[in-house]
Amino acid sequence: MYKNKSVSIVLPVYNEVDNIKFAIEEFFLQPEVDEVIVVDNNSSDGSMEEIVKTRAKYFLETTQGYGAAMRRGMSEATGQVIITAEPDGTFSASDIEKFLVYADEFDVVFGTRTSRSLIWSKANMDTSLRLGNAGVAKLLEYMFNGPSLTDVGCTYKLIHRSAYEQIKAHFTVNGNWFSPEFMIRALQSNFRCVEVPVNYRARIGQSKITGRKWPAIKLGLRMIFFIISEKLKMSVRN
Repeated sequence: MYKNKSVSIVLPVYNEVDNIKFAIEEFFLQPEVDEVIVVDNNSSDGSMEEIVKTRAKYFLETTQGYGAAMRRGMSEATGQVIITAEPDGTFSASDIEKFLVYADEFDVVFGTRTSRSLIWSKANMDTSLRLGNAGVAKLLEYMFNGPSLTDVGCTYKLIHRSAYEQIKAHFTVNGNWFSPEFMIRALQSNFRCVEVPVNYRARIGQSKITGRKWPAIKLGLRMIFFIISEKLKMSVRN
């Protein structure tokens, strides 16, 4: 609970057996957290068995994709404040304090992993990834009149339930480019948005996308295509 508002954490899971139990427990150690929602996106490595050992609420989402898992998790969350994150060890649960402080003034808070002073040793955020994320974020910022944005791929975000209820029906993406859609829908609704830097640590286990160069490039191009296409749709409607 934070200032009489319940707080939900949403974690999408696809084969995260190495860290999922620790991630859940780390978030529950934060006094503001009331519930942790874990969405199993067809894991086959024993993640489910680790999840059910904890106090987290378990849900299975059979539609494959990060966006599908995240949309399901937010729909199952009961908190007045919803925070999305990853269970792979890259994010620090203590950083939710930053999000909550800014949530006093903003409807939506985006995290950014591109602040060099907060990128930990061996974290998967080399210069090319950092500049790539920042470049695509600047494109989104420019096209949708956003606040200063430096990371389009960061999944650590906060949204008030009142804001989420207004945009949830407009989510369409089931794939890994759900993050820019989340940001675009918030900006299209004229929500008060801000970006805050978060710690970015070394991943536990193998990355499904950014751990390999070509899949990371393809995802970046897919995000750019999505951002431009959404801007064109908005221009036609206007």
